[in-house]
Amino acid sequence: MSSEAVVLADPTAWGVRLTLNRPDKLNAISVELREALDAAIADAVADERVRVIVIAGAGRAFCAGYDLSEAAPDSAWGWREVLARDVEATMAIWRCPKPVIAQVHGYALAGGLELAMACDLIVAAEDAQLGEPEIRFGSAPVTLLMPYLIGQKKTRELLMTGDLVDGHEAHRIGLVNRVVPADRLAAEVDALADRLARVPGDVMEPTKLMLNRAMEAAGFLDAVAAGLDLQAFVNMSDTAREFDAVVRRDGMKAALAWRDARYEERLAESGRASTSPGPEAPSIT
Repeated sequence: MSSEAVVLADPTAWGVRLTLNRPDKLNAISVELREALDAAIADAVADERVRVIVIAGAGRAFCAGYDLSEAAPDSAWGWREVLARDVEATMAIWRCPKPVIAQVHGYALAGGLELAMACDLIVAAEDAQLGEPEIRFGSAPVTLLMPYLIGQKKTRELLMTGDLVDGHEAHRIGLVNRVVPADRLAAEVDALADRLARVPGDVMEPTKLMLNRAMEAAGFLDAVAAGLDLQAFVNMSDTAREFDAVVRRDGMKAALAWRDARYEERLAESGRASTSPGPEAPSIT
């Protein structure tokens, strides 16, 4: 257990800013951090003085995703139990009756981006890097929020390639609400939080509930449940198991290098294949 809190809670005039505090790990979500954030959200909900909650990250990033260096289950059922706890932590933010703003800088990847997407609003720095790169190491998003935010086609592109987008592109496709210069990020979030805090709670809470129920009516909760079951099996794929084996044997840095080298090699092979002679394209009239 870390001697320093993995989630810092700073009271403000409008509520509380919760800061993920594992900067040396780019705020990767460990079991300890997940549980601490869950408890901090519950405390903020129970505190009548808190009208708005902001989630930010310490150091160079908002959150680089789940901490893949922690022990991985060795069965699909074991994975399902772990992922179910991750999903529930994300959904606790989505269900929070008070408005939640994600203050995103640096990387917001995989589970870190899902955490941000579970918030009501996202304000991102211009140079932020957002994406779901899980497919590159044999995994998939734990909580399928993205298609309900930006639509199916762009979601498929981002999830199937694992590509990242910067703050401006994230804003263009509707993934974030606002994009601002990095040195203005905290101030812009403060101003937005102050505006939300002026709305009475007995108006804000049912409004958020109506919006959530619209997503539920569109099948969001069913998609989350189905995704959880499928993800447990995806995480038992040959690629995912090999990645986990490299982590256990050589450490996370080596595993990420293996992942990137493998991806680049397959990309090169694809490029060579695309330049080889193939069947003549049909003429279009």
